[in-house]
Amino acid sequence: MLSDAQIARAATLRHINDIAATLGIAADKLEHYGKYKAKIAPADIFALPEKHGKLILVTAINPTPAGEGKTTVTIGLADALRRIGKHAAVAMREPSLGPVFGIKGGAAGGGYAQVVPMEDINLHFTGDFHAIGAANNLLAALIDNHIHHGNALNINPKRVLWRRALDMNDRQLRHIIGGLGKTADGVPREDGFDITVASEVMAVFCLANDLADLKQRLGAMLVAYAFDGTPVFARDLHAHGAMAALLKDAFQPNLVQTLEGTPAFVHGGPFANIAHGCNSVIATRAALHLADFAVTEAGFGADLGAEKFCDIKCRLSGLRPDAAVVVATVRALKYNGGAEKTELNQENLPALQAGLPNLLKHIDNLKNVFGLPVVVAVNRFAADSDAELAAVRAACEAHGAAVSLTEVWEKGGAGGEDLARKVLAAIAEQENRFAFAYELSGSLRDRIRTLAQKIYGAADVAFSAEAEADMAALAAAGLDNMPVCMAKTQYSLSDNAKLLGRPEGFVLNVRGVQAAAGAGFAVVLCGNMMRMPGLPKSPAAERIDVDENGVISGLF
Repeated sequence: MLSDAQIARAATLRHINDIAATLGIAADKLEHYGKYKAKIAPADIFALPEKHGKLILVTAINPTPAGEGKTTVTIGLADALRRIGKHAAVAMREPSLGPVFGIKGGAAGGGYAQVVPMEDINLHFTGDFHAIGAANNLLAALIDNHIHHGNALNINPKRVLWRRALDMNDRQLRHIIGGLGKTADGVPREDGFDITVASEVMAVFCLANDLADLKQRLGAMLVAYAFDGTPVFARDLHAHGAMAALLKDAFQPNLVQTLEGTPAFVHGGPFANIAHGCNSVIATRAALHLADFAVTEAGFGADLGAEKFCDIKCRLSGLRPDAAVVVATVRALKYNGGAEKTELNQENLPALQAGLPNLLKHIDNLKNVFGLPVVVAVNRFAADSDAELAAVRAACEAHGAAVSLTEVWEKGGAGGEDLARKVLAAIAEQENRFAFAYELSGSLRDRIRTLAQKIYGAADVAFSAEAEADMAALAAAGLDNMPVCMAKTQYSLSDNAKLLGRPEGFVLNVRGVQAAAGAGFAVVLCGNMMRMPGLPKSPAAERIDVDENGVISGLF
């Protein structure tokens, strides 16, 4: 069996000019990064005739070590739509180097449903993340420089909120003390690093509509409090102009292709467990503008990525999904039902039945909270028994969701044609009553509780003393009227990674609340969720190498 990397290397890629031409984009409008990657200025995209495409959101059950294949299904669905005669494009996130060198691996799909050039996309790509990290750290340097040179804004060094960023998993940098040494070396204070995908600059980058909006949002970022409690914003330090200049080129969406030549916009990449988990608004709008169907994904399970896609990205951008696809596997459902990872290839109907409530909760949320037509994509494995597949189908159909067995990993778009047809039928035949999970009226505390109870199934929410103080500070600054971005474990509907399936009666623990005022949401820290992950005991980086001919091994 060929590896993902071998499949990608064996593919015959089309020149990016040809891919752009399928969208009506002329070659002279591309900023080329070699033969197979390009950036496109948003003005050139939106100057073209608008297709008014349908937006298909791909999400999943809570992830497990068994894997679900959400990105693979996203790519395979777009390829399948093209195979049945529809003009489709993909809009996806860029991978972070943290998980690539950590435990998760890349995020370019797999098997015969990949975006390519896979190795480029999973490594430095077009440098967007480096630009975002540089903009983040420029602001951090300006804050400390301002304090060092007289501190005209009276910034309280103990209430500096802005942290530095690095696109790598490095737990050693979560909490540090900077400014040590001589007087010329800065003011000593506690500091730390977040992974770049958790930086508010990433969120702003992905939610901005244009360069003017990007600059305004950068200026609106809350970075510190003065000694008298007055909020200090990036614009007060005159940082937003230089930050926008660093991001100017990165802000142009990246165009690549799938193995089958489907156009793919891969741009931006906030994690969904510690950020809002969606690719850039610009990339999604580009796909909708230039294709009849835009297939996009949101990170991790539907309780995180899909919820934030709807409640944050759609609310702030005006986008509206036309249907949702929930990806699941029999193996992952059995794991949710208590089966050991080593036993997932064995038929186990009791474990499957115990794990199905996780999938059904996500279906219920998407249909009855967000009001969307829903199709379930079961990523099929050879070990799945007919009885297990029949049980999944019966449970989903009883909850009003059509089921498709997909084989896009093995067969590419051909393995997703049934899914494509069922998604089209859902859009045409099911009522779309799109709504948000909560309204912005009421207190921030009420919005957090509504989300926890309605989407996660929590009995209540417990706020720590620190979280209470954070919310009081936001209220005093007039920043408590925003949507909420929950930072919690992806492995459970709760804030406890060990509570699998569909836990009920639990209390969600909120330990802190931070304003992402430029992005336009409040980050709610739940449980022990960290904004800087660590590497596992045996990181993937130990197995990645490159030979004398430049061929990379171990990436997949």
